[in-house]
Amino acid sequence: MSSEPIFQRVALIGLGLIAGSMSLAMREGGLAAHVMGYARSPETRDTAREIGLVDEVAETAAEAVKGADLIVLAVPVGAMGDVAAEIAPHLSPGAILTDVGSVKQSVIDVVAPHVPECVHFIPGHPLAGTEHSGPRSGFATLFRNRWWLLTPLPDSDPDAVERLSALVRAMGANVDTMEAPHHDRVLAVTSHVPHLIAYTMVGVADHLSRVTESEVIRYSAAGFRDFTRIAASDPTMWRDVFLHNKEATLDILGRFAEELFVLQRAIRMGDGEHLHRYFTGTRAIRRGIIEAGQDTAAPDFGRAAVKDGA
Repeated sequence: MSSEPIFQRVALIGLGLIAGSMSLAMREGGLAAHVMGYARSPETRDTAREIGLVDEVAETAAEAVKGADLIVLAVPVGAMGDVAAEIAPHLSPGAILTDVGSVKQSVIDVVAPHVPECVHFIPGHPLAGTEHSGPRSGFATLFRNRWWLLTPLPDSDPDAVERLSALVRAMGANVDTMEAPHHDRVLAVTSHVPHLIAYTMVGVADHLSRVTESEVIRYSAAGFRDFTRIAASDPTMWRDVFLHNKEATLDILGRFAEELFVLQRAIRMGDGEHLHRYFTGTRAIRRGIIEAGQDTAAPDFGRAAVKDGA
């Protein structure tokens, strides 16, 4: 339990997995004196009240941000600009405004023009999540040992950046900062294109007339199961990610297509030496991820332990 709250009043705009987990982590750690939440859907607001996800649920975004010293935009990337315009007149001087979108330059382009000069806008992106969404999906430990990337603007106040960083670290995450275009390129490699490939592979299975749905489900090997888990993510969020990180995504997709062509040729030509050399090199990336503590080497990716309640 934190001895002193880092923020007095936090407003969460959007009450899905990330915002819900933030609320639970902040309240569990005493990091915020009061957490206010708002969601555009009445059903989501009702659910948030029912399960006690936040201290208080507002009926409007303007009401939610009133008096807040931290405002978190946790809505789909495509809605960020409209929400920023809606809340801008109601933001308190000195408040910190951040977001949790998977794309940063596009968010900056649509949000920054609405932010008053007296408000500190510090874009952010927690690299944490599951395939689940909605107010019931959050949990307090979601951010532990995960990275939370901040992309401060050139004129961002260092003290405000450090204050937000302190909150992120207190929720268990590691903090790093980078420029927005670099963030978008990195995430195109590590998240956006892999998700697109997963969606595509599940779509391929769905369209194969010679493989029935029951066979796909019954005989799913680990790789395909992981594809289906990734492809179960929120479709609105991922639609917006690809539309707002178009340039980096298309660039990495082009590079992927080139690599895939080389592997196709190796398979066609029976070039086992090339395949073995390629797979050996890429295997090192997996070892690096495990050594960095971003995944587990446990059998079945630790699924059995989770299932058994470990």
